Amino acid sequence: MPHSTLAIHRLEVRDFRNLAAQVVELGARFNLLAGENGQGKTNLLEALYVAATTRSFRTAALAECVRHDAPSALVRARVHDARQADLARTQSVEIAAGRRRVQIDGKRPATLASYALATPIVVFEPASLALSQGGAAERRRLLDRVAIHLAVRHGGGAALLADLERYRRAHVHRKKALERGVDPRVLEPFERLMAEHGASIVRARAEAARALSTRAVPGFEAIARSSLVLSIDYAPRAPDDPDAFAKLLAERRALDARRKSATRGPHLDDLSLLLGGRPARQVASQGQHRAIVLALKGAELRAIADAREVEPILLLDDVSSELDPRRNAALFAFLHAQVGQVVLTTTRPELIEIEADRRDFEVASGVVRPR
Repeated sequence: MPHSTLAIHRLEVRDFRNLAAQVVELGARFNLLAGENGQGKTNLLEALYVAATTRSFRTAALAECVRHDAPSALVRARVHDARQADLARTQSVEIAAGRRRVQIDGKRPATLASYALATPIVVFEPASLALSQGGAAERRRLLDRVAIHLAVRHGGGAALLADLERYRRAHVHRKKALERGVDPRVLEPFERLMAEHGASIVRARAEAARALSTRAVPGFEAIARSSLVLSIDYAPRAPDDPDAFAKLLAERRALDARRKSATRGPHLDDLSLLLGGRPARQVASQGQHRAIVLALKGAELRAIADAREVEPILLLDDVSSELDPRRNAALFAFLHAQVGQVVLTTTRPELIEIEADRRDFEVASGVVRPR
């Protein structure tokens, strides 16, 4: 059964990076933003992402998104969601003094989680290559994005977000306590919190890894057409049983005190990517790295779509220029298979092999104009 669709039909921006104050009317399917580098194409994708999630995919400090001479920035999106009988909603994020003020239809949502989960969105950008070439942090974020949407199916999306934040806090408090000495009476409460919330995170990430693997492995085979097989496995650094995890933390107090951080826990988890049985980070060519990332992003989109029964909005930032002709063809085959809204940027619109249901825009000096 086909999934429902959603789309941002109208985006209002004010003092967001270099973007001029304006309203952009987007199409329900393919939207192409063309222009030279540094004109604001990526900024518009970032504004869409912030409007959908309250977060940026480029920086953890939202204050960086505010125009340098402005006191605040605003993004406001009109979202058409077929899951709600085609009723439109307005989502807005105002950034001032490094803080977010978020609203849905003019009202503060019950939680930030309820806002962030309302409009599933996936972004594919050049920095996404860190998924296969970089450190584990980007792969952990991928696992968590998928895990949160999988958890929504049984009402646990907000709970998993809370687990992630409570684990982080307990880890920080235990680290500070270890700086003062190895006192079990002080450490045990923090270790119990780390164990309880950490075990939940491990279980959720294991499910997310399975969802990614079942989709990305055949996706890579179709894109790369290589004799080398891609394998994807979750590499947890903690048990999924709270008691076993708490015992492990207690046993490693002296070591953790010397290392000045917990040496076991989901903050060290990874997603193992093997190509032909060897670490992809070490043996994959540049083309194979790009094929792995495209397969992972496609798997992320499909896993979220299946979990939420809605097609996420897809943002692609200048990805086509990073691919060779064969993998570029695979990218467009992937795009043509999408039934949801797609917004993509390019400096070379002639490379974009999409004709139907396409709306073109020119971006220059922060101004977005229909072509």
